[in-house]
Formats: sequence, structure tokens, C-alpha cells
Amino acid sequence: MTNSTDKIYTTDCMLLIGTNTTENHPVISIKMKQAVIEGKAKLIVADPREIDMVGFADIWLRQKPGTDVALINGWMSKQVGEGRVAEGYVNERTENVEGLKEAVKSYTPEYVEEITGVPRDDIRKAARIYAEAHRGSIYYAMGITQHTTGTDNVKSIANLAMLCGNVGIQGGGVNPLRGKNNVQGACDL
Repeated sequence: MTNSTDKIYTTDCMLLIGTNTTENHPVISIKMKQAVIEGKAKLIVADPREIDMVGFADIWLRQKPGTDVALINGWMSKQVGEGRVAEGYVNERTENVEGLKEAVKSYTPEYVEEITGVPRDDIRKAARIYAEAHRGSIYYAMGITQHTTGTDNVKSIANLAMLCGNVGIQGGGVNPLRGKNNVQGACDL
């Protein structure tokens, strides 16, 4: 994780994708719910299943299984198209951002809706919520990694966070939630 779980209280937006946080990480889910209930953070849930966290979400996206990369590319396309890229941050900390911008260009909300089944207006709304957050954090688990495209899923998540300037800041970041404490520690290391 790029941030400790205590930083949940300092985030403006949490994106949960591929994680049933309440069942698998109940202590973390309590912190997330508290941040939402107290109005400190908005919550986006991207999961085909109606998990408990959906009840706390500002928006719930039900993408078809296996279409996570297309969904995330759609968000990045919206950030690029609307000029919501953290240009200074990206120029200092990344490589080949122009290649990324070109790669996601064709992922319009209409095109992503065809692939994922998520309504285009929901894609736009989720992208806007995440982009407008000063400190956006992404949480994912094995629903992202346990796919034939698991590596691409994680890379896409990292690209989205970097594009918006949300890595290396308090309350932002990319935060994998693992199944066992030793696995979590090894990933964090």
C-alpha cells in the first residue's frame, strides 16, 4: 500500500474495485464507512456484485467480469479529454505519458459502455468524482489480480492514480488489500 489505513480518514475519494472489503478486511471497511458517513470522503464501488460497501457508495458500477482494464481506460480517457491530468506531477514522475494518452483516447464512455455494460453517464460521473478529489485513493484485492489480465489491471490502476497525481500524497495512492498479513507485508515491502 502506498498509504497506511489511517490515511483513509484524510482521503477525499475512495475507489474500491475487485474487493469485498467488508467480508475480507472488516476493520478497514469500518474506517471506510466512517469516512463516508462523516462526509469526509466519496465512495466509488466498481464490482459486478452487490457487496455491502455499495450501500455506502456515491456510485456503484457493475462492470462485466473481465472488463476492468476497459473501465479504467475509460476513466483515464475522460481525465485526458477534459484536461484533468496533473501535468506537472506527471511530467516530473512518469515516462511516456503521451503514449498512455494516445492508448486511452478511443475509450470514450460510449465505447466503454459497449464493453463493460456500465452506463456511459455512470462512467462519466465516476471519472469526475475521482478527478475532482484532491486526494484520491484506490483499493483493490484479488478481484483485480486473480484474472488472466491481473497484471494489466494493476498497471491500469497505477496509471490512473499517477495521471491524477494521487501517488505519494497523504490520503491518496494505490492500496492493494491482500488476504493474509504476511502477503500484505511482502506486497507493501
